Amino acid sequence: MRLLARASAATLSAATTLALATACGMLPDDAPEATAPYARLTAPEVVNKALAATRAAKSVRMTVETTSPEGPVEAYVATDIRGECTVTLSMGAAGTMELVRTGGTVRTRSDAAMLRSASASQARKLTGRWLKPTTADRHAELAERYCDRETFLGLLAPKSGTARKGRTTAPGSGTPALTVTGRTDDGKWTADIATDGKPFLLKLRLNPPLPHGTSGRDTDRTAPVTVEFSEFDEPFTANKPKP
Repeated sequence: MRLLARASAATLSAATTLALATACGMLPDDAPEATAPYARLTAPEVVNKALAATRAAKSVRMTVETTSPEGPVEAYVATDIRGECTVTLSMGAAGTMELVRTGGTVRTRSDAAMLRSASASQARKLTGRWLKPTTADRHAELAERYCDRETFLGLLAPKSGTARKGRTTAPGSGTPALTVTGRTDDGKWTADIATDGKPFLLKLRLNPPLPHGTSGRDTDRTAPVTVEFSEFDEPFTANKPKP
């Protein structure tokens, strides 16, 4: 009977300790029930695995959303590990530009709004035509910068040491993901990392010192940016446009 009583007391004590730790938030952030399959990894280790997997993907699609003095910025990007790339960039009232980079050659095609800085006759002549962008074309510069996934992964990498694990959710992609948060100089960042298959980065939101190429204003450099990554390793071909 004494042995049974001791066992019961030990069980009760362990249960009480666990309940108190949970209530006080003292459980480690790698508790298996909250972070599988990354329970044995620290949050920074999980982020580093996600960065490595996303960098190594043969191809990826990215949807980028942010703001600039010219209005909302949206970009739809398809790119592969060789640097081939297509971008559709919308800059609010500034208009829309398409960019194709293949074989080291870049061509852009703009709508009339994007060409508004040209004279009326030039705008009519150039609208919808594939052209080689000039070095002064800041919109083309921005679109091509988005071709490189490192533009975004490189912003997260130095902040991975601040990572903390959150809950496992299913973001817009429908793929189960672990949410990880961390700190930046301007607030915090949030990342969703796939828990099914390879640990790809599915979504990233942060306040980066990212110049958008549209002006030198501070609002241009610190606007929050959200990037959704999808279609990893899917076949992708950037066809060279006809002039």
